[in-house]
Amino acid sequence: MFIEGLSPILWLILALSILKLPAWKACPIALIIAFVVAWQFFEMPLQDAISGTIEGSLMAIWPILGVIVSAIFAYNLTVQTGGMEKIKDMLSSVSTDKRMLILIIAWGFGAFLECMSGFGTAVAIGASMLVTVGVPPVNAVIACLVSNAAMSSFGSVGLPLTTLAKLTNFDALQIATYTTLQLGVMVMAMPFIMLIAYGGFKCLRGMIPACLIGGLGFCIPSVIGAATMGANLAGIGGAVCSMAALVVYAKKFPIKDPEYEIDDYDENFSITFGEAVRAWLVFILIFVFLIGCSIPPVAEALKGISTKVMIYTGENAAPTSFQWITTPTIIFVSAVLSGLINNVSIGDMGKVLSRTLKTLIPTFITIITIIATARIMGYSGMTMAVATATVDATGTFYPFIAPVIGSIGAFITGSATSSCVLLSKLQVDSAVAIGLNETAQAWIASANASGSCVGKIISPQSIAIGAAAVGAFGVESQIMKFAVKVYLPFIIIMGCMVYFGQALL
Repeated sequence: MFIEGLSPILWLILALSILKLPAWKACPIALIIAFVVAWQFFEMPLQDAISGTIEGSLMAIWPILGVIVSAIFAYNLTVQTGGMEKIKDMLSSVSTDKRMLILIIAWGFGAFLECMSGFGTAVAIGASMLVTVGVPPVNAVIACLVSNAAMSSFGSVGLPLTTLAKLTNFDALQIATYTTLQLGVMVMAMPFIMLIAYGGFKCLRGMIPACLIGGLGFCIPSVIGAATMGANLAGIGGAVCSMAALVVYAKKFPIKDPEYEIDDYDENFSITFGEAVRAWLVFILIFVFLIGCSIPPVAEALKGISTKVMIYTGENAAPTSFQWITTPTIIFVSAVLSGLINNVSIGDMGKVLSRTLKTLIPTFITIITIIATARIMGYSGMTMAVATATVDATGTFYPFIAPVIGSIGAFITGSATSSCVLLSKLQVDSAVAIGLNETAQAWIASANASGSCVGKIISPQSIAIGAAAVGAFGVESQIMKFAVKVYLPFIIIMGCMVYFGQALL
C-alpha cells in the first residue's frame, strides 16, 4: 500500500518538476487521486471522504487564506499610498555600500516582509529594490532567495508553524521554539552566503562583523520570541531587531569600499518623522495589535470568540474550531486603519482588495486542494502507510531524513505552509512508529518546517517569482545551479541537528 498511499505526492513531483504544471492545476488532480485512492484502496467510506474534503477546504479558507489575503492586501495598500517607495528610500539612505544594502534590504527588510506577508513577496520586492541600487539582477534574486529561505517558516505572521501545530495537535510555542533552534545554524550562515552569492568570498572583506550582527540580530530574538510569544511574533521580532542592528552598525561604522560603492544615489534624501511613521504605519499597527492580543488574559478572551462545527463524519471525529478574532482579522483591520490615516478612500481600498483577490485566485485553488488532500491522506490511513514503509526502510535513522521530506514538500508546493499541511501527519506518524516520546515527536514535526525552509532555496516557484520581479527571464537554471550548492550542505546539517537533537529529547 506504500505506492498507493504515496500516489498524490508522486503525482505532484511529476506534475511540478517534469510536466512543469503550475501548482493550481496540479493540486486539484492530487486531491482527486487522494480521494479515489482513499475510497477504493484504503476502504474509506464515501461519506467520510467527502466530509474530510469539506473540512480541509474550510480549514484552508480560515485562517490560512484569511492570513494570505489580509497580508497581501496590507502590502498592496502600502504600495498604493506610496509608503513602500518611502521605505525603500529610507533603507537605501543608510549606506552607500552595496554589500551593506544587501544585508539591510534583502536580509533585514526582506525578513520583515516575509514574516509579515510571505508567499514570495520578500523575494520579489527585495530583488527589485536591490536592482535599483546597482546589484545585478541574477545576484539580487539569489541573495533574496537565500535570505527568504531562512525565514520561510515565519512567513505570513508565522502561518506555517501555527498551521503545523494545529494539524499535529502540539503546543504552538513548542513547535515555534524547536523550529527556531533547528534553524539556528542556517540563520547565522545566510548573511555570509548572500554576500558570497553577490561577488564571491572577496565580498566578505570588512563585512564579517555586519554578517554576524545580522545573523545574531535575528537568531537570538526569534528564539526568545518563539519560546514566549509563539510563531506569530517570533519572526517579526527577529526581523525588526536584525534590521535595526544593521542600520545602527552601518551608521556608526560606515563602510567605504570604492569597489562596492553605489553609482547613483540621492545625497539630499530626507523624510520627516511623520512621513516615516505613515509609511510604516500598517506594519506598526500589526505589530502592536499582535503583541496586545498575545497578552494571556486578552488571548484567552479572544479564544472564546469562536465557532465549533462537527464536519468530519469518520471514526474519532472531533469538532473543527474557527477562532474569529485572530491573525487575519488583526492584519486586515490594521491595513484598513492605515489606509484611512493615509487618506485612502473606502472605494480605493475596495479596488485594492478586489485586485488582491483576483491575483490570488490560483493560490486559493492550490491551498484549498492541498489541505483537503492532506486531510484525506491522514484520515484514510494513507500517510500512516507511507510512514510505516519509510520507517521500515530507515528504522531509527528516520529523524535524519525528516528535514529532507519537509524540503521535498516545499520544493513541490513552493510553500512552507503547504509542505507542513501535506506532510506533517506523515512526520508524526513516522516518529510514533519508531517509538519516540511525545517531546521528540514534536521535534520531528518541527523538522518538517525547518526542512521546508531549506527546500524553499530550490523551489521553482520562488525562483520564478524572483526572476520575474527583476525581468531576468531565462536565467532560472543559472539561479538553480547556485541554489543547489546551498541546499545540499544545509539539508545535511539540518538532518544531523534533528537526528542528534531527538536523541537528547
